[in-house]
Amino acid sequence: MPLETRLSPIRMTSGDYRESLRRLKPMVYVDGRQIDSVADDPVLQPGVNALGVTYDFALRPELAPLMLATVSATGQTVPRMLHVNESAGDLLNKLEAVRVLCQETGCAQRYLAHDALNAIAQVSARIDDARGGSEHRERFAAYLSHVQANDLALGIAMTDAKGERSRKPHQQANPDAYVHIVERNAQGIVISGAKAIVTGAPYMHELLVMPCRNMGPEDADFAVCCAVPIDTPGITIVSRPAGRPGEKTEHGAALFSRKYGQSTAVVLFDRVRVPWDRVFYGGHADDWEHSGSMTYAYATHHRHSCIAARAGFGDLLIGAGALMCEANGLDPERHASLREPMVELIKIVEGFYACGVAASVYGAPDEHSGGFMPEPVFANIGKLLLATQIYDMHRLAHEVSGGLIVALPGPDEDHNPATAARLADVLRANPAVPYDKRIEVARLLEDLTASYQGGWYSLISLHGGGSPAAMTQEIWRNYPVGSKVDLVERLLDRGVLETSGDRAITRNRQPGRCCDQGCSAPGQAVMVPLPRVPSPD
Repeated sequence: MPLETRLSPIRMTSGDYRESLRRLKPMVYVDGRQIDSVADDPVLQPGVNALGVTYDFALRPELAPLMLATVSATGQTVPRMLHVNESAGDLLNKLEAVRVLCQETGCAQRYLAHDALNAIAQVSARIDDARGGSEHRERFAAYLSHVQANDLALGIAMTDAKGERSRKPHQQANPDAYVHIVERNAQGIVISGAKAIVTGAPYMHELLVMPCRNMGPEDADFAVCCAVPIDTPGITIVSRPAGRPGEKTEHGAALFSRKYGQSTAVVLFDRVRVPWDRVFYGGHADDWEHSGSMTYAYATHHRHSCIAARAGFGDLLIGAGALMCEANGLDPERHASLREPMVELIKIVEGFYACGVAASVYGAPDEHSGGFMPEPVFANIGKLLLATQIYDMHRLAHEVSGGLIVALPGPDEDHNPATAARLADVLRANPAVPYDKRIEVARLLEDLTASYQGGWYSLISLHGGGSPAAMTQEIWRNYPVGSKVDLVERLLDRGVLETSGDRAITRNRQPGRCCDQGCSAPGQAVMVPLPRVPSPD
């Protein structure tokens, strides 16, 4: 499919987005059944709804400073989730935009597109700088213009099926355990293989195929990054339902995830043809050398975004926990047994979010593309904190809410004439809060923390963007331990600054922060403040 661009970008509503999906014909299976229309099938509605929010929020004037960005080279306004960062202010605005979106939806998905586009921009420039050309920059710039002009939703097909984990891609008994190039010709490349855990795959416009690991020369055919429309022949999507769309939709057991949720899918590629204008690398024999840069750049951007996404989810837990305290007739101001876990929950959420802010403030331009990169230590610390503390967030929400969130009779009992009145009488707590409002909050907390969907949020928080081991490795690799050693050795008057030698413990230094060379350079753009929204009162 040739790239299509417009002088004026489209600004889609959620309705426009849904209609755009109806024009596509991807091969999608959910629970063994082929889906005729992803825009209309009930099992995918929570995902389509969640993506729709990203479109509608970009049209709200009071949110425009966050949800839209300006491309300095052209002056064009583009969706924040499709923007390549140009400043620390862009990173801060993206962080806040993702938090706002995930407060509403739990997981908005489109920030993955932002993270992938920023990574591809960096690596495209890196390849050209290594070869002294401009081919990759120009190719990516044309694709980015196409995506921005058409306001596309992009799925990120990064995690390969992987096969036997102890073996590299070229060592796999089944080469389709990793997506790989099976043919190069004058028109482009042909790819086959499998990508797993592709969030929102059925209701995307296109997929960005990316490598999930560093490659060696023997893995050159597996080092491929390209873009494919979702209904390209040879693509089959095998997906879970999005959220919990079929669970008591009339009476409201799954209060949140029947409305918003994300599917995850395995995407199978069977000799899928990709024209050269959609191949960002993989066309040259030595492109594999840049696969590590690609995965590092994407992981850093994505971990930064994940911080904001889980902060938005944390906002839901904080609000629901406070409402549950009120419905139970207890005031955290007067009861330390509630105040302390509520503050602990707040501390966790705002603690890892603060790491995201720090990663933004200390972000720096990429040396090849000029795009802004989050500071990797803070980005990885924030992601590691949320990954390991998501279970504490659930526990604290349970602690302040009580066992009622899993012990309530089913929602059908609310309409049972033999039991409803009596239940409403005995299960009311705070006289100021009606019974139906109390159980509504309880069932919301069940949905968010003690259901399949609650488990889903835990797993994507733990492993999304890489496992805790991956974050630990990046923190150690990037943290300036050597600068701390120098500090102590100066205090001990060991003269370390006058000595030389390759000492492993002092190899990693980071000038420019918390050192004699000063902090970040002045003049970086700051986050655009949101205008004050008038109170409805």
